[in-house]
Amino acid sequence: MADFLGMMKQAAQLQSKMQEMQDALGNVEVEGISGGGLVVVRMTAKMDVKGVKIDPSLMKAEEREVLEDLLVTALGDARRKAEAAVQEKMQSLTGGLGLPPGLFGQ
Repeated sequence: MADFLGMMKQAAQLQSKMQEMQDALGNVEVEGISGGGLVVVRMTAKMDVKGVKIDPSLMKAEEREVLEDLLVTALGDARRKAEAAVQEKMQSLTGGLGLPPGLFGQ
């Protein structure tokens, strides 16, 4: 019975830490870059886009398709970096618990 109560206490602590981590992810920002820096997207680890920078050389009608492609690439880069930041935070939170891989997105 003591083991069960200990597990319940540990689960409650984990839940509290996970909530803290979720809150902290809103403060973690990453940058997605494409075209050698012609397009830069800033995003939080919660996937909220915070800003987009576009080089003025792309602001021409004939560059529209290039700009669209670079935006998609920069957003994808930012998303991958944000997901990596989440994984890193999750790993630090659950690393010592001996949980099976894949649980909680590990």
